[in-house]
Amino acid sequence: MKIAMPKNGEVINQHFGKSESFLIAEIKEENITNKKEVSALELQHNHGGLSKLLLDEGVSLVITGGIGAGAYNALKESNLEVIRGVSGKIDEILEDYLKGKLEDKNVVCNHNGEHHKH
Repeated sequence: MKIAMPKNGEVINQHFGKSESFLIAEIKEENITNKKEVSALELQHNHGGLSKLLLDEGVSLVITGGIGAGAYNALKESNLEVIRGVSGKIDEILEDYLKGKLEDKNVVCNHNGEHHKH
């Protein structure tokens, strides 16, 4: 199983769509067997492109802080599991996930009608 998390240094990025990179962690038998960082610099606010990038990497779960409805729906349409509303250091979040301590907080960002130009 592979898990993707948007990065902001050593902590999880609270704005999924603005993430410049993602950590992808491979989990086997409840242990982290591999970690790598992939660039998403050219895919900011490109929801379909982000989903495809993660699918191409073999990801099945996305753990994120805040995420807009468009990005969330694009991930779900790609059959990716999403855990939202998470904050903190990436390594600690992975440990919490392995211990079964993470749950989706049903947080969707609302930009109050703010539109982003593409």
